Amino acid sequence: MTAFLCRTRPTICLVALVLCLGGMSGHAVDVPDPDDSPAVASPDQTPADFLDLVGRQTKARWRLLFRPPPPTPPTDRGRAALILGGLMADSFLVWQAGDAQQFRNNNQEVLSYCRMLGLGEKLMPRLMAQGKMAESSEWKELRQEIVEGHQEMIRMLREQRDDDLAVLIDMGLWLRLLEISSSVVLENGSVEARPLCIGSPTILQEIRDDYNRLSLAKHEEAVIKRFGTAIEDISTLWRGTGPSQPSEEQVVQTNEKLKEVMQVLVEKQP
Repeated sequence: MTAFLCRTRPTICLVALVLCLGGMSGHAVDVPDPDDSPAVASPDQTPADFLDLVGRQTKARWRLLFRPPPPTPPTDRGRAALILGGLMADSFLVWQAGDAQQFRNNNQEVLSYCRMLGLGEKLMPRLMAQGKMAESSEWKELRQEIVEGHQEMIRMLREQRDDDLAVLIDMGLWLRLLEISSSVVLENGSVEARPLCIGSPTILQEIRDDYNRLSLAKHEEAVIKRFGTAIEDISTLWRGTGPSQPSEEQVVQTNEKLKEVMQVLVEKQP
């Protein structure tokens, strides 16, 4: 994703290309600059950095946020890419929890979805190595390896001209991260930590921009439309909110919308 590749090196540089597709207007979210907020993520942070920040600002109980494994990879490549992005977010979540077995289990799911997208054989050695690092408690080394593995995945997709899939993986990753952060803030966060529900206004805007960069064909797909609606609803919910003003109701509604849209991915499709 263009916006995400700079946040996750090379998760796609900070060029916000707004195409005004579907219901996404493309104009900037009218929210305060992240520098003015007491607890917001920097746009150039990796997913690992972001969860570090969440952990510092809250009393995060990471293991309570583990999820059941997703369904068998669907034939719908767009939906599969979104699920894979969520699994990549779970890799960073499990790293925070330091759970070696859960990390290996999650990596097996990552591999299954990589195979569905034609990346399995190329990424399998790296994913297997990551599992061994977790088993050996090489957590410091594993952290950087997960970051680089995500970057390699995006690079491979772009090299095979699957730009939409690269964007969707990063959308799935960051929306799952925001689901995690909003859940933690809701249960264990202070008022000052509430802005982390959207990471930062810049991150939320970049998610909107990247949604707008998807091809017209992708915008016509039902699951992708649901994500676009959820992103716009959350953007509207936070529009005009001052740096110290997010209410508990905003946190609750943001978390509910994120949970709902992520649940769509694992439900049986008609």
